Order: sequence, then structure tokens, then C-alpha cells
Amino acid sequence: MSSVLTCRAAVAWGAGEPLVIEEVQVSPPQAMEIRIKVVCTSLCRSDVTAWEFQAIFPRIFGHEAAGVVESVGPGVTELKEGDHVLTVFTGECKTCRQCTSGKSNMCQVLGLERSGVMHSDQKTRFSVKGKPVYHYCAVSSFSEYTVVHSGCAVKLSLSVPLEKICLLSCGVATGLGAAWNVADISEGSTVVIYGLGTVGLSVAQGAKIRGASQIIGVDINPEKVDIAKTFGVTHFVNPSECNESIHQVINRITDGGADYVFECIGDTRMLTTALQSCCQGWGLTVTLGVPKVNPELTAHYGLFLSGRTLKGSLFGGWRPKSDLPSLVDMYTKKEIQIDEYITHNISFEDINQAFSLMKEGKCLRCVIHLPA
Repeated sequence: MSSVLTCRAAVAWGAGEPLVIEEVQVSPPQAMEIRIKVVCTSLCRSDVTAWEFQAIFPRIFGHEAAGVVESVGPGVTELKEGDHVLTVFTGECKTCRQCTSGKSNMCQVLGLERSGVMHSDQKTRFSVKGKPVYHYCAVSSFSEYTVVHSGCAVKLSLSVPLEKICLLSCGVATGLGAAWNVADISEGSTVVIYGLGTVGLSVAQGAKIRGASQIIGVDINPEKVDIAKTFGVTHFVNPSECNESIHQVINRITDGGADYVFECIGDTRMLTTALQSCCQGWGLTVTLGVPKVNPELTAHYGLFLSGRTLKGSLFGGWRPKSDLPSLVDMYTKKEIQIDEYITHNISFEDINQAFSLMKEGKCLRCVIHLPA
């Protein structure tokens, strides 16, 4: 039976405050849990949003990660010490109604964790000087060691590069899944993407692979033009340079509206614009972004009466343990791009630099390397 260990973690003590590298105690894994030596982790926009706006502190953020199993708790049979794993922020128990439906990835047992504690016993596995430190998204990868439920870890081949594949934990997989699973983009279709971060560019990659004829990227950052082309964007529209409403620009380019529109910004005020950018009759808008504020939606009923559809998407509809191995396989066969999203490699000690780069819009993904 493993025991409590002490390691370093980047702890957030308050909203928007710089993370502090602290010595933390990490409890051993309980039933159906594993303790992981985190090798690398990347910073996702949702980490930054939660750090700025959520109220649960002190907290260890991070959820896009890969590492090595250090120990396993009672009942874990599919993973063992030394296995390489990819962490996921929403799990798959494989037995609940949602998991067995074949229609959903919204696991009723290991779904999105919002309370800062473990699913099993509603307790934290982290502490500093005897005081609890809370989890984030069931992963908390900004720590040299972390504890996750075994249903929130995907086994990897030892040959897969952990410093690349960690991006499949959230952003890249989310965008590809939205394009393929949620929207089911068809060949020759027109696609509009609002927000060209990692998720939006992953939608573009998915649309390109599906053979979309037009992939229109919308972003206020002119520096995104070149990287957007790398992932398949055929037209770049900067709203700040337009003399008319952005949906009017889109409607003109697409001859009446796009077949598929993706809202990847996390701004609920953009949903009406996204819906207006869809064509009547069959236009589909998929929303992927996590709003910082104003989570309620408002839209005129006429947009739906005309045949448009609005769908939500969590993790691109992927069932993590069942489906992610196929994405890993696609990467190893060079059928999908991952490396190109990595704009910075940063040491664990410089983790606050990653937050600054993300806030300033100067990165896609910063991969943070933890000490060996």
C-alpha cells in the first residue's frame, strides 16, 4: 500500500493571483484511483478562466496532461505501476445509463467535476501543512504527482511522446470531435469558426480532413492568419476590420450562410451572431467555448423557426477510454496534427509565464515540463 508523499505543486491561493510553487502532501490512491507522476502538462484556456473567476481556493489547476502511473488503489486492474497514461477531465465508468447508451459521453459517475474534490468520497487528495488544497476538473496536473480516478485515465503505448500527446486531453480532441462527432461535417460543406485558439483550429483541422470547401476563421487577432492556414482555414475575417455586421460578411461569402458554425470563444453574446451566420433550413451552430461571465443564452425564436439548430458539445462527444485510443493511433500514423499547436515549451518553475502568454493571446498551447 502506497503512503502519503511530498512533492511540489503550483498552487493558486486566490482568483487571479500568481501561482506559488509549494510543497504539498499527496495522499495515496483510494479504491479505483491511481497516483500519477506528471511528466508534462499544457495550459488550457479553461484553466485561466477558472483561475480568474471561480471561487474554490486554494486549488491546483491543470487538466491536459500525460504521465506515468506511480501506484494504484484497490480494485484497479486495467492499469499498473509504470504504465503511461493520458489524463481526461471527464471520465467513463462504462456502466451508467449514459455510458451504455452509445449516444453520449456524459458519464453520470465521472462527469465534469466542479466541486474541487474527488468523485468517490468528496474529499481532496492534496494538502499543504495539514490544510486541504482542492482539485480542478478531476485532474490537477500542475503538480509533480496527482491522484485521479482510473476512469479518468487512458493507457498509452510507451512509444507515444508524452510531451505531444498531452494536448489530446482536452483542446485538440475537443475541436476534432466537435467537427466529426457533433456536427458530422460533410464533404464540400461550408464552415465558420468563431475563435481561432487551439479548439477552433482543431475544428478547422477536422473540417479540412472531412473535405469542407470553405473554412472561414473569425478572430480579432491578425497574428492568427498564418497559423490558421496551416490547419485548413481558407478565409480569415477580422471583425475589427469590417464595416458591416460580421454575420452579413459571412452570409455574403457563403451565399446565404454556412452549413456549420462553431462558437469557440466562450462568449454567449456571440451565439446570436453564430446562428445568424448559419444558412436557413439546415444550418447548425455548435457551441464549445466556456463562458467567463453571463452563462445564460438569449436568441430570437425566429432563428430556430427557420430551421437552424444549436447544439452544445463537451469534449467533442468523445467517450475518453473507448474513443481516445483511436485518436492516439491517428497521431502516430501522422493522420492528424498535434505538434503544430505547441508554441512554447516552459519549465515548471516558469508556469506563470504560460498564464501571461495565454492571457495576452500570444500562444496556442504552452507545454509545461515537470522535473524528471
